[in-house]
Amino acid sequence: MKASQMFAPTLREVPAEAEIVSHQLLMRAGMIRKTAAGVYTYMPLAWRVMKKIMDIIREEMDAAGCQELMLPIVHPAELWQQSGRWQVYGDELWRLHDRHGRDFCLGPTHEEVITDLVGGEIKSYKQLPLRLYQIQNKYRDERRPRFGLMRGREFIMKDMYSFDRDLAGLDESYRLMYQAYWNIFTRCGLGFRPVVADNGAIGGDASHEFMVLAESGEAEIIYCSACSYAASVEIARTYLDETPKDEAPGEREEVYTPDCKTIDDLAGFLRISPEKTLKALCYQADDQFVLVLIRGDRKVNEIKLKNRLDCISLEMAADEQIQKHLGTAAGFVGPVGVKNIRIVADREVPLLVNAVCGANKKDYHLMNVNPGRDFTIAETWDIRLAEAGEACPQCREKLLSARGVEVGQIFKLGTKYSKSMGAKYLDENGKEQLMVMGCYGIGVGRTMAAAIEQNHDGDGIIWPVSIAPYHVVVVPVSDRETDQMAAAEKIYQDLLVLGVEAVFDDRKERPGVKFKDADLIGYPLRITVGAKALAEGKVEVKIRATGEVQHVDLENVLSFIQDRLK
Repeated sequence: MKASQMFAPTLREVPAEAEIVSHQLLMRAGMIRKTAAGVYTYMPLAWRVMKKIMDIIREEMDAAGCQELMLPIVHPAELWQQSGRWQVYGDELWRLHDRHGRDFCLGPTHEEVITDLVGGEIKSYKQLPLRLYQIQNKYRDERRPRFGLMRGREFIMKDMYSFDRDLAGLDESYRLMYQAYWNIFTRCGLGFRPVVADNGAIGGDASHEFMVLAESGEAEIIYCSACSYAASVEIARTYLDETPKDEAPGEREEVYTPDCKTIDDLAGFLRISPEKTLKALCYQADDQFVLVLIRGDRKVNEIKLKNRLDCISLEMAADEQIQKHLGTAAGFVGPVGVKNIRIVADREVPLLVNAVCGANKKDYHLMNVNPGRDFTIAETWDIRLAEAGEACPQCREKLLSARGVEVGQIFKLGTKYSKSMGAKYLDENGKEQLMVMGCYGIGVGRTMAAAIEQNHDGDGIIWPVSIAPYHVVVVPVSDRETDQMAAAEKIYQDLLVLGVEAVFDDRKERPGVKFKDADLIGYPLRITVGAKALAEGKVEVKIRATGEVQHVDLENVLSFIQDRLK
């Protein structure tokens, strides 16, 4: 490709709307342009990157025994109502009506459509296992589209669905996809980590997210450097020390605590450690009022709590609701004496001895409160947020944290969809059985953006070679020097003959402009043809990833480039 013919309008200034590095650089490098909030056009350079990622995905999916198909984007509401997700998915589900008033949605994912298809076609155990995938646009009506391709309303995704006879078959499909994802992101040149994850609206029994590690990542992961444990912060666990406290229960006492509405206020006023306090938080879970107990120095993990309560909506209760149910104000709530209200507690709460909690009376707290003696806990779960520095649940070493960008997720669905949608097969004995399912997704645009988040510097993008839009740019220093232009074009043409993806920057621009664009776009190698090419028979080769510059003999430049690309 000659740069004079390339549609890649680069920008010198950072667009005001671009919040994170990948968004900024994709805009500046002329790779994407915004059409509407959360909706982008992929320009030619970006589309080359996307196609390379998709090619890698296809090769690994096909190697794992998957077959590609194409499912419809427009889904009839009946399928989503049959699965029970028409309401559960919430406002992100992009709903529409046809001219006859029938309800449809734009597919954010395809569990319903694929289950309906396979359930109608597969009859016998002899037709299983079956693994089908597609690469297609998806739609989610995000309330606040942001971060460029990270959180959009229209995006490209690879989604694969496995159908097996039993859980052992699902385990094998899951293992195959775990390895395939490992291969895909390795081939894309990314540093990543698989982590145990929350299933979210997809549902199912188990899940892993594949996170590209980047300081600017929107997600936090908790991991152990001493063992294999790693999880998204939404579901990360810690070691629970159940060693009994060497402390005798004291007599419960009501104390005056004026204006102590927070744990820090309370601990400071009573001169105690926050871990000696018991925090009581009020939630509205769908139409149920719930009292949640957690140690005062901990934070509730609302993802864990929502999953445990199995509710669609979970919100902090309003002041008037707290007043109505408990007769007190927020900040002074406690479990002692509470009746006819569902109480759930974190698993650390029963281990507390002589804790301090709200007295359900404004400006008062109770001291020396002991679970079991002073109040009863019917439901105890792990519902707190894990933090770096705590003990690993597997080996007890200290946990660490890192930021990451989720680029893929795999799920064990079990029979969640096959049961609701009647996807069955006949076993060897002619008996009907439910198909056991898994689903496996990769965000193609997110993978491209994550590669930039992980690989960039102050000058622009540093593409891994495997997904770079082009591998080499050949830059003549002066477009006025015919000998330089001829030498540069010959190198360019020779590279094409060898199958190297090359760009010849033949634009009538200053060398500095060409160099800046080369670094901004992120070509892995830049060959500069200047006066030395003619006087000394040498060209300058810059390696984008390291900034290293080497002077290479003209006669050896092709082999040098081939070796570097390997």
